[in-house]
Amino acid sequence: MDSFVKEGMYTCASSHLTLLTLHRELLVDQVKNTQCILDNLLLNGFICTEDIEIIQRSTTKTDQMKRSKTDTHLQVRKILELVQSKGEECSAYFIHILHEAYDAYIDLRPWFSDIQYTPLDNISIIPVINTDPISKYCEKLRNELGRDTQFIMSYSKSDETPLEDLYTDTQMEILSSRDESLGYLQSLDELLEDQGVFNQQAETIFIIGDAGVGKSIVLQKLQNLWSRRELSTRAKFFFKFRCRMFSAFKESYEISLKDLIFKHNCYPDGDPDNEVFNFILRFPETVLFTFDGYDEIQMDFDLDSAPEAVSPEEKTSPLLLLMNLLCGKLLKGSRKILTARTGTEVPSRVLRKKVCLRGFTPEHLKRYTSLLFPEQEYRRLVNEQLDANPHLSSLCSIPLFSWIILKSFKHLRSVYDDFELPDSCITLTNVFLLLSEVFLGHSTARPGLLKWSMRCPAETFKSGKQKLLAFAKLALQCLERGGFVFSMEEVLSCGLDEKDLQFGFLRPVCHYDGCGGSATFEFLHVTLQAFLAAFSLVLDSKIPPDTILRFFSKCEYKKSSSCLSCLGKSKLRDKDPFQTNEHFQFTNLFLCGLLSKPNSSLLEHLVPPILLKQKCKVLKTYLSNSVRSHLKGLPCSKATDVEGVKVHAMPNFLWMLRCIFETNSEEVAKMTANGISADYIKIAFCNIYSADCSALNFVLHHRKKHLGVDMDNNNINDYGVKQLRPSFSKMTVVRLCVNQLTDSSIEVLAEELIRHKAVKVLGLYKNHITDVGAKLVAKIIEECPRLKTVKLGCNQITSVGGKHLASAIHKSKSIFDVGMWGNLIGDEGAEAFADALRNHPSLTNLSLSANGITSHGGRSLANALKDNTSLKIFWLIQNRIGDDAASDLADAFRSNSSLTHVMLIENELTVHGAKQLVEALTNNTTLKEINIKGNQICEEEEKLFAVEERLRFC
Repeated sequence: MDSFVKEGMYTCASSHLTLLTLHRELLVDQVKNTQCILDNLLLNGFICTEDIEIIQRSTTKTDQMKRSKTDTHLQVRKILELVQSKGEECSAYFIHILHEAYDAYIDLRPWFSDIQYTPLDNISIIPVINTDPISKYCEKLRNELGRDTQFIMSYSKSDETPLEDLYTDTQMEILSSRDESLGYLQSLDELLEDQGVFNQQAETIFIIGDAGVGKSIVLQKLQNLWSRRELSTRAKFFFKFRCRMFSAFKESYEISLKDLIFKHNCYPDGDPDNEVFNFILRFPETVLFTFDGYDEIQMDFDLDSAPEAVSPEEKTSPLLLLMNLLCGKLLKGSRKILTARTGTEVPSRVLRKKVCLRGFTPEHLKRYTSLLFPEQEYRRLVNEQLDANPHLSSLCSIPLFSWIILKSFKHLRSVYDDFELPDSCITLTNVFLLLSEVFLGHSTARPGLLKWSMRCPAETFKSGKQKLLAFAKLALQCLERGGFVFSMEEVLSCGLDEKDLQFGFLRPVCHYDGCGGSATFEFLHVTLQAFLAAFSLVLDSKIPPDTILRFFSKCEYKKSSSCLSCLGKSKLRDKDPFQTNEHFQFTNLFLCGLLSKPNSSLLEHLVPPILLKQKCKVLKTYLSNSVRSHLKGLPCSKATDVEGVKVHAMPNFLWMLRCIFETNSEEVAKMTANGISADYIKIAFCNIYSADCSALNFVLHHRKKHLGVDMDNNNINDYGVKQLRPSFSKMTVVRLCVNQLTDSSIEVLAEELIRHKAVKVLGLYKNHITDVGAKLVAKIIEECPRLKTVKLGCNQITSVGGKHLASAIHKSKSIFDVGMWGNLIGDEGAEAFADALRNHPSLTNLSLSANGITSHGGRSLANALKDNTSLKIFWLIQNRIGDDAASDLADAFRSNSSLTHVMLIENELTVHGAKQLVEALTNNTTLKEINIKGNQICEEEEKLFAVEERLRFC
């Protein structure tokens, strides 16, 4: 046969003999099992039994169970030699076996794509039978995983929705080991790639996010993609676990790695020689684990006092197996994906990369709404109500809450004529009351009848009170013992039976004991369990009023009860009623919401009025006292941006605000606002998302004095800014850096800040502001006479927006510090800023770094400096300023007597330009530093300037 092979490319006319020779080492490395190849070659007459005996002569059957990668490589080399000796047709069929036995040789899929493989007609008709036990097990895994992940959770089995019909991506932010943002993933495939990896030696990808943000559904989507061979990974095996199962095991229970894998996924069929498990041990890089809900492990465990579990055959504690898997001490080389709620700490030494889920963007929410409401009429109605209600839209940015709100709307709209989405006063408690109403309504649904004309939630809850109380009792009992999984016996003991599963509160889960024991159950979501636990505290007349606060007191000094101590040292908790385990936090939150005044009209049908009043009083008193104590304990320091004292609120401050918002008590909100005695409050890096801004505004808009507020590095977005509108009148500092703001937010800011003219500091660094927003910021600068600092770095501002900003700065008599790092103003923008600099009376700090400014723009700025007497620090890092601008800069330095620091790092200056700058320094005693590190000057040339210490290269 004529052949043609060029640069490794394969064509139909290529010689398969040559192809095997050309890619011999790749095949030796990637082919990990040989039995399927030998079986098919023998079955179709290409080789005989004597050939197989020669190939396998070096190993006995016993040895094969323990053979190393080197032994496998040796067998593959022998097979290649044999196949090539048989000629072209045998070589072609050998390659065809590798192509058709998909799971057996999954590592070769990229190779087949690269060579653009198409089988010859005479070869494609020869059958290939997959006799490989490993790939058979892979296929079984794919089938089971595909079945398990086909549907998303819903109200009932009859209302299950296919995952493909409703799944919508969320924002997936890549974080560094220090939790700094590294951008966003564009697809789930990128989760397994090297982008964002900060520890090459570690094997665990850590996904964090708030309750309901979609961590579990992301894992479900990954599992489903793998089951359909649509996930970009070479993993042959995908094993899924939920971390809460490790709390469900009995304390004395021990298990081996083999049993952990197979009992809780599926067993290999007909594998008496344990070939599948032996393969996993030899090739751990082919295994992918997912562990969902690391924060839900509820047991004391100290790794320092426990032995390492490195033997895959040895039985030990299930939790110890988990810890050693995550640390890479057991089955080293396998990949793991671990999820947990925000704030769960895992040492960086264990983590390969970290990803934070941020929920739906407005675009994601519209896509999700379109999937849920294919009918145009309903979709339009829902979108109109969401657009008119920023707080409701913010709640819907959390996928779980969006699902509850929109599915409840869809259900209740089908039952009642007049149902609409809740108004702007909706709280998280209202969301779960809505869900409970739908669940309780299942028992009174009347199929086949016309819609009801009136909706009466009180009647629904009243008629379902006994069942609601039973579910609530179960939730409270399990939460108190730190459990999220419970048996049928526990269900029955609370007055429920199997028929009650139809309500939707509970769902059955897999056998956690792995031995086919009695059925186990869990609540639809842990947040629903917390809500029902709070309902039990309110509904149950046997619970005295003074004991309903039991979860507020979970902060006593004790060893961490979660699994956090497993991978690191145990931490001591502060005695703060707003710093508790998040499951208890939500229970406290819902307790505040249920006992709020707006919900009293509903609860008076369920709880004796006297008892309800007593419980309300106990909560209000405790909350008021705790808020006072909490505010007094906030750490204080001197503010640098403005005059006065700054308090640094910890993330637990956010829970306090959430609780106050749920109570809907203006009295407590006013007391909190007045209790913030400082002039400046910092709540940066507190994981505030947009719906929390309603809680923040609920308190701050009561404040009488002005206040600086630093909300940098949260997840506020445009919805949050709209909810904060009433509070901007009180703010002297508005810092909203790294918050995903668009021009829509700047429109709100411009309107409010210009109206009240109180702002002194405006921080908008690293958002999504374009020239449209820049023009609005320019208007703020121009019309706010007290504004001193503006930070607009890392946005999307071009020369158009730059000109507007420069013009406003030129007119401002108060502006002191302007940051424009990382925009795109170019030379045109630089020329505009040069005009603003000339004779400016107050501008002291200016950064135009990383703005695409060349020597042309540099010369304009240099000439402006000759007439400037205010600027002290000038940043021009990462531009393209070269020697053409050096003489102008030198002239500026000779005449300017105010500059102290000029940063020209990473530009295009050579030794010639540097000499001109040094010469200018002889006439300038004010300049303390000109930094030209990273320019076109070699180390030898740097030595020429050793005498002038003010010219720096580091």
